[in-house]
Amino acid sequence: MIIYVNQKKYNIEPNTTAYRVRDFIKKDADVIILNGFIINKDTTLNESDDITLIKKGEQPSKAELEHLLVSRHTPNVHEKIKKSKVAIAGLGGLGSNIAVSLARIGIGKLLLFDFDVVEPSNLNRQQYFVKHIGMNKTDAIKDIIYQCNPFVDVYTQNIFIDKNNIKDIFEDVEIIVEAFDNPKSKAILVNTILSEMPEKKVIAASGLAGYFSSNSIITQKIKDNLYIVGDNKSESKPGCGLMAPRVGIAANHQANMVLRLILGEQET
Repeated sequence: MIIYVNQKKYNIEPNTTAYRVRDFIKKDADVIILNGFIINKDTTLNESDDITLIKKGEQPSKAELEHLLVSRHTPNVHEKIKKSKVAIAGLGGLGSNIAVSLARIGIGKLLLFDFDVVEPSNLNRQQYFVKHIGMNKTDAIKDIIYQCNPFVDVYTQNIFIDKNNIKDIFEDVEIIVEAFDNPKSKAILVNTILSEMPEKKVIAASGLAGYFSSNSIITQKIKDNLYIVGDNKSESKPGCGLMAPRVGIAANHQANMVLRLILGEQET
């Protein structure tokens, strides 16, 4: 019977258990992961089972780490994700959260654009840490992504996006995520893509301020190539600020829509 242990093929006897394999291959392993899930009791193995043996405090190899990062994905899903390329315009409350979510699922390449630096006021909702204050957001988010998934190809550009450079910036990417704070910039990006690059898919956001119901944030398909996330009414203003919970919900709606498009799914 064939099984895989730390990505190596082994031929074992039928009715062999996971603990017996551990004792034979890596007796000092503290953690046994079977088909993507940690087990806490001995289990009889089946044909083609996939085991990872880990000793706490031991750094896994690059191949082992990448395998573990994607081990809970549905079979065949990761290959599609790893081949994909996604651009994010803006790395604030939305963009920084979207970038990390997409990195964690193993997007092949992220193209990230912003012109701003990390400020203390950003820390209430954005992915950055105190050590990043004063850094360009493009540099800071690249550091964060490397810490959670070093296998994503990350391209960053410190640039202000306007009507004059949109076509050049997004020429080679199919899915574009709009994650600006500025309503004017949002409109320019979305309208330019819809009118001049209609083959691209855009995922925008509108209405995510305050602490209103989580359930009011939804993903809507507006056109074949335009999706909008939010409640379409809760704008940031005095007494209704941008806060981590709703911003994070909206960001992950956008990230999930990216994933759905990569996998050939669409909102109705």
